[in-house]
Amino acid sequence: MYRYDEFDARFVRERVAQFRDQVARRLDGSLNEDEFKPLRLKNGVYLQLHAYMLRIAVPYGTLSSRQLRQLALIGEKYDRGYGHFTTRTNMQFNWPRLRDVPEILDLLADVEMHCIQTSGNCIRNVTADHFAGIAADEIEDPRPTAELIRQWSSFHPEFDYLPRKFKIAVTGAARDRAVVRAHDIGLRILRNAKGEIGYEVMVGGGLGRTPMIAKTIRGFLPKTDLLAYLEAVLRVYNLEGRRDNKYKARVKIMVHEIGAEEFARRVEAEFAQLDGPAIAADPQEVARIAAYFAPPAYETLPARSARFETAKAENRAFATWASVNLFPHKVPGYAAAVISLKGIGDAPGDITSEQMRVVADLAETYSLDELRITHAQNVVLPYVKKDDLFIIWQKLVDAGLATANAGLITDIIACPGLDYCSLATARSIPIAQALAHRFADEKRQLEIGELNIKISGCINACGHHHVGHIGILGLEKSGQESYQITLGGDATETAAIGEILGPGVPADDVPDAIERIVSVYLAHRTAGETFIEAVRRLGLAPFKAAFLEKTHAPA
Repeated sequence: MYRYDEFDARFVRERVAQFRDQVARRLDGSLNEDEFKPLRLKNGVYLQLHAYMLRIAVPYGTLSSRQLRQLALIGEKYDRGYGHFTTRTNMQFNWPRLRDVPEILDLLADVEMHCIQTSGNCIRNVTADHFAGIAADEIEDPRPTAELIRQWSSFHPEFDYLPRKFKIAVTGAARDRAVVRAHDIGLRILRNAKGEIGYEVMVGGGLGRTPMIAKTIRGFLPKTDLLAYLEAVLRVYNLEGRRDNKYKARVKIMVHEIGAEEFARRVEAEFAQLDGPAIAADPQEVARIAAYFAPPAYETLPARSARFETAKAENRAFATWASVNLFPHKVPGYAAAVISLKGIGDAPGDITSEQMRVVADLAETYSLDELRITHAQNVVLPYVKKDDLFIIWQKLVDAGLATANAGLITDIIACPGLDYCSLATARSIPIAQALAHRFADEKRQLEIGELNIKISGCINACGHHHVGHIGILGLEKSGQESYQITLGGDATETAAIGEILGPGVPADDVPDAIERIVSVYLAHRTAGETFIEAVRRLGLAPFKAAFLEKTHAPA
């Protein structure tokens, strides 16, 4: 894991002191809300429906046990005993008092955490594959690249006020687990014909009211050119992106309007004019960063664990969890364990302070003191010996965290929706809970297999509904909540935007509508065919017919 250097520590503490003064001036009336808003947003403070919300950066989803324990303390002392992991791997607290926020920021700084650039029209938290460093299909660990980008983008004076927020994701494997094509910039680490490692650069992805898949503008970028090329992309966007209409201000709109080829031409022209060596990171700094992500001290273990196999044979519930929630590790004798935050009836992504401490203890004892947050709002223990998996599972059972559904139909992504968010037009959490109850039967979930449902409570698409195998968008229609269903979305390397099946349905009808869609899949799938594969083979027609069979719009 990366550790702050002196510069990191200083600029975070300086920001805390600055914001403490700004909060004091807001509370004594020296600043009104309009004056305070841009200041609080630069520190991750939002004003939601019922209270302020604080968004905490978790760069590339990596946390230590110490950091998670600090989040548990903050949730207990300054919130309502829980936190919420988002689709950008950040943590949000939904109920802090404004006067307490500087104290929270100080506590975060104590464990090398902050809220800088988690909001506002700047380069946001950089995300990466949550299985970085452990996946067998990985060409290179993407986290050193993500950390380099974090350092380059933090307080970058030229990109502090972009036309709109800007998001970057990095993957180091052929299998995209970081949703790179739904980002303003997506980077894929690859090798060229000469065996050299570099990046495929994709620009112009994004969801929201105008969902788009990113276009490749550079098939291979040498590693040493990364920062200069990113600088060129951001300069073209910053100078030419629209500022007259926030709905058309994202870089995806610019790429769409002028075309990917023309956008690439402008970037290349800007790149050619830049002094690349002056922008590129010092090789010693790159090496320093990379050293923090060197493989940990693995033990030499046999690939097969007799203890693990015996536990599976003797305990059916453990065997089911192991078959669903474990990810194969590139090191023999190890596995990565996915801790689902999607227990039946839970709010997706929520975790209590007590549960945070349990997970922190497990990470410290069994996962080399490290854990990861996924864009699917779950937690990963990345370095677990197979011999230890049964005792870990038992502790997760005791903490209510042993739901065996990673990647299945009840592993639902959902934004906070109208229960919290001032932008939302409908609820998300109750829909996710209703669907989880409808498909709660473990045997049935396994029969259905891999199926990603994603729910957003408004057109801003924080729940990634556009790229869900089944996407659900909550809207307001004639004063009532109406839910639009899309089908065929994909968040992987074969990224696709889902297509709308028909008119919106009332909240109470959503479980039945999803049931009919799933029934078509079960009736027509071929041997071994996943849901998304069946949708691509069959097309929308049979699913649409079943969906419309009993669908009716709200009165």
